[in-house]
Amino acid sequence: MNLFQSNQPEFAWWVELNTAVPRCTYYFGPFDSEKEAQLSRSGYVEDLYQEGARDIIALVKQCQPDILTIFQDEAEPILSKTF
Repeated sequence: MNLFQSNQPEFAWWVELNTAVPRCTYYFGPFDSEKEAQLSRSGYVEDLYQEGARDIIALVKQCQPDILTIFQDEAEPILSKTF
């Protein structure tokens, strides 16, 4: 996973969602502020839950993800770039 984390202002705010079922990491953003990302977080969690995702962990962080959806298999991770 190629993420560059920083507290420097040039990095936007993103919502990172990790799900156990399916085993995935999703990034939603970018947002201009931490508050904006926090306010949007619950909507993304609810959408994934309605689609069948379970055991969802939501984080708000400053980063620059280059892969927005990461599918993880039992054997090895499979990366999927989405736009």
